[in-house]
Amino acid sequence: MPILRQIAQLGQPVLRNVAEKIARPDDPAVQSLIDDMLVTVADANGVGIAAPQLFESLSLFIVAPYPNSRYPHAPAMEPAAMINPEILWVSDEMEKGWEGCLSIPGLRGLVPRHKRIAVRYLDRKGELREAEYEGFLARVFQHEFDHVQGVVFIDRLENTRELMTEKEYLRSVQSHA
Repeated sequence: MPILRQIAQLGQPVLRNVAEKIARPDDPAVQSLIDDMLVTVADANGVGIAAPQLFESLSLFIVAPYPNSRYPHAPAMEPAAMINPEILWVSDEMEKGWEGCLSIPGLRGLVPRHKRIAVRYLDRKGELREAEYEGFLARVFQHEFDHVQGVVFIDRLENTRELMTEKEYLRSVQSHA
């Protein structure tokens, strides 16, 4: 039975460590963690979550975008577990976009990310997958990939003036809709 887990908040050392590779994706503890991550990210209205955010320093994250109250314009995608993820290449073209983080509640920042990326990871069955993502999906992957590298989105800001509260961000999105 999946467990709703507590999400590590900024200041927790686990968020600043490079996560360990997973040797056996079929390990029941890994499968159980994936199930816990799926219910936790859904409960928190997140579009992704990384194992370090659940106090597990493992190279694993979930990408699960869907339109919700935090990301009303997100595309819908079946949630996917990504084990031992790698970025194979990135486009030269960068794009700034607003990001939030379940580990840094209440803040949004304008973060530059590569517009297109190619990635490789193991799915929850341990099968090797390769994919290319662009736009919002590329942004979510890069954000979660940063988590397994011990990086959080505020580290990527070019200027602290590009931070705003979640409340103001949602108000500005609604006023532009």
